[in-house]
Amino acid sequence: MTKIIAIANQKGGVGKTTTSVNLAASLQATRRRVLLVDMDPQGNATMGSGIDKADLEYSVYDVLIGEASFDQAVAKTPESGFDMLPANGDLVAAEIELLEIDQRESRLKTLLAEVSERYDFIVIDCPPSLNMLTLNALVAAQGVIIPMQCEYYALEGLSALVDTISAVCETHNPELRIEGILRTMYDPRNKLTTEVSGQLYDHFGDRVYRTVVPRNVRLAEAPSYGLPVLQYDRQSRGAIAYLALAGEMLRRQEQAAV
Repeated sequence: MTKIIAIANQKGGVGKTTTSVNLAASLQATRRRVLLVDMDPQGNATMGSGIDKADLEYSVYDVLIGEASFDQAVAKTPESGFDMLPANGDLVAAEIELLEIDQRESRLKTLLAEVSERYDFIVIDCPPSLNMLTLNALVAAQGVIIPMQCEYYALEGLSALVDTISAVCETHNPELRIEGILRTMYDPRNKLTTEVSGQLYDHFGDRVYRTVVPRNVRLAEAPSYGLPVLQYDRQSRGAIAYLALAGEMLRRQEQAAV
């Protein structure tokens, strides 16, 4: 069965797109069939995967509003080999146009249902806001991974996101659950980091991934080359962390199936 995962956080700059791209690449490296869907009009996941957002004939926008098919818009990433449903600034218009379309909250869900048998994992990179695009991602997904920095304000944003996920679960998608909390830009030498980590474990228990993503220069450099860190520097701490995250996810999935 295909696992559809939204990577979401209302707060920007927490490593959401970095997680989307590098998790997709790491899952592909484990020989899983992976689709990455870029639902952010900034198109950073698209560019970070090696696809030029300025050179797209069709994007996820065209598919959402019914002007192109999935097969017309999907592309294979040049280095990692996972499939990509790319995005660019056109996606801003989808916010308005979806308001005029029937079943607007479930357009992405309907689209992915038609192609899900092709993939083992579908990863959705959400924009850093609660809008119609994020709602489409949450309605389509079975699980949400929340990347967050271990800092005070991050906890406030996390509370609001948990409330949103609960609301979507009640109104549109009863299958939706928090897949896991991923601590990013992690520095164990920082006292606040360890304090916030402790609070996360107290509140979310084993939904907090044991894997942490450290601050890592190679991880920060990789997007400027249009590469996941696994292809940019496989030996870097960032690459090792995302491979570990993919392994932890797969183990959890196997345990849940028993």
